[in-house]
Amino acid sequence: MTKISFILNGDRVETWVKEHEMLLEVLRSNFNLKGTREGCGMGECGACTVLVDGKSINSCLFPILEIDGKIVETIEALNDKGEFHPLQQSFLDHGASQCGFCTPGMIMSAKAFIDDYPATPESATPEEVTEAEIKQALAGNLCRCTGYFQIIEAVKAVLKEQA
Repeated sequence: MTKISFILNGDRVETWVKEHEMLLEVLRSNFNLKGTREGCGMGECGACTVLVDGKSINSCLFPILEIDGKIVETIEALNDKGEFHPLQQSFLDHGASQCGFCTPGMIMSAKAFIDDYPATPESATPEEVTEAEIKQALAGNLCRCTGYFQIIEAVKAVLKEQA
């Protein structure tokens, strides 16, 4: 067992981990953060997406020992004192969540895209975001229910709101 320290949803945490564990396992078992889901366990579905130092990653493939000293943000970080994050509200408003299994990972990938959007060279302003850019940002996330139209519209709405 190895002790690691990192920032989790804004708080510095320490925990003992097994060297072979993945971030997903530690988030769910050590910290009881069940919003990060295991879908495929192979990095193909995106249900386990979290942000590490602001970048979306598949936590089912991310070795826990590489987390030491980093900043990790899960879907649970987006609920501020009972208030939905704009992405969460937009997903509700646009019907972008049906069964909900993929939603946390989808929202975290969308958040990474939106947070980084001003640095994206393809579009000059959020109003000019293209559907192709959003699809590229969400490419690692699979949804069996929505057909993606509502998800793309939800992300567009948040970008326009921020403009």
